[in-house]
Amino acid sequence: QVQLVESGGGSVQAGGSLRLSCVVSGRAFSNYAMGWFRQAPGKERESVAAISRGGMTAYYTDSVKGRFTISRDNAKNTVYLQMNSLKPEDTAVYSCAAQPVSPFGDQIYSSSSRYAYWGQGTQVTVSS
Repeated sequence: QVQLVESGGGSVQAGGSLRLSCVVSGRAFSNYAMGWFRQAPGKERESVAAISRGGMTAYYTDSVKGRFTISRDNAKNTVYLQMNSLKPEDTAVYSCAAQPVSPFGDQIYSSSSRYAYWGQGTQVTVSS
């Protein structure tokens, strides 16, 4: 059974930083494409960032480019989201997601419908 557990959320002032972590239990973490999503109150869930199984390819939604960095440590079964220069509009519940992929590919997915496994989420609150 695959389980994803996020941590690192919290409350910060605008301009501050947080680093989210997502630990994935189970085998073959290196064969998962990973993504971070967020959902603010009253809004639809949106893709924030995604990373390929080997970490060579990444995707960012326009609103976080230059401020957020996604990375992964396959030896630790962990994907990270470093968030800098945070803004009040970044306030949301952030969730990580995992999708098994071919061990020979470099796929990344920005659509939530492509992911099979999800964490419970961690709250990020940015005050002005």
